[in-house]
Amino acid sequence: MEEEARKLLEEGIIKKLISPGKGELSTFPNGTKVVFHYRTSLCDGILLDDSRTMGGRSKPMELILGKKFKLAVWERVIITMKQGEIAEFTCDKRHTALYPLVSQSLRNISAGKDPLEGQRHCCGIAQIHSHHSLGHKDLDQLQASPQPLVFTIELLEVLPPGSFQLDVWAMTDEEKLELVPQIHEEGNMLFKQGKIKEATEKYYNGIACLKNLQMKEHPGDEVWVKFDHMITPLLLNFCQCKLLQGQYYEVIEHCSAILFKYEDNVKALYKRAKAHAAVWNEVEARADFNRLMELDPSLGPSVAKELKAMEERIRIKEKEEKGRYKDLFNYNTTPATATTG
Repeated sequence: MEEEARKLLEEGIIKKLISPGKGELSTFPNGTKVVFHYRTSLCDGILLDDSRTMGGRSKPMELILGKKFKLAVWERVIITMKQGEIAEFTCDKRHTALYPLVSQSLRNISAGKDPLEGQRHCCGIAQIHSHHSLGHKDLDQLQASPQPLVFTIELLEVLPPGSFQLDVWAMTDEEKLELVPQIHEEGNMLFKQGKIKEATEKYYNGIACLKNLQMKEHPGDEVWVKFDHMITPLLLNFCQCKLLQGQYYEVIEHCSAILFKYEDNVKALYKRAKAHAAVWNEVEARADFNRLMELDPSLGPSVAKELKAMEERIRIKEKEEKGRYKDLFNYNTTPATATTG
């Protein structure tokens, strides 16, 4: 154990044991799955991330060893731990330069977003030296000025190769591509059964798979476009789920992204029109509904129904607002009469 600590120290890593684990230390062959909670902080104690609270839920991190995870230091320190062990690792900045990108992806996932959102078509090191925002002030500061970080890790499970089913993110490119049609079909089945939340997750996983593959291609190339055509129907299904869950602004954002590339996509236009109507964007909703009628006149009855429903909601809202203003101005403000003793 002292020998391992010495090796870590030479590599710029200081280990502090908080709570010992149980049993023997695993040999951690490639393909081993490790499940752990992590807490990341600066050396002055300022907290960056905590898997127990990220996204309002306590979801542990999972890694498959040997898959070249972007933050290699996590694999390095975990192989020194026993199952159940809790330890603190202070890591030199040479090991932490890519943490802002990793953290951005993990925060996106916890918020239900695309894990690759905001990352450009370039390698991790190139992203570190580019001058774009990661969408989080603390990560932008860390990206601009890399620092040593403290990782507090609790190793929950160590699963040997072959004892578990591979998660999507751990699959090869070929395995991911083969899995997407299955994920799509499973999402459709769940949707038909009224299991909207579960269907949303399936569509999200399919989109993440394809975007991961697409990121490896040059935008506009034949293969990139092929992946984009596969992503679009999944994203439209995802938007339908979000529409039913009342996530209207997310629907507007995703449908606008589709329409930016495919301006005559009727399904994207229809979903965006409904989302605009739901958030009182009357002008935008009418523009989308009018465009729908131009593209597909057979949608006339459906569009008329949606417009009538929107107009009725607006009428009710205006009536309620007039009532509130009337009550406000009719409020009795007669001053109290002063009396003398």
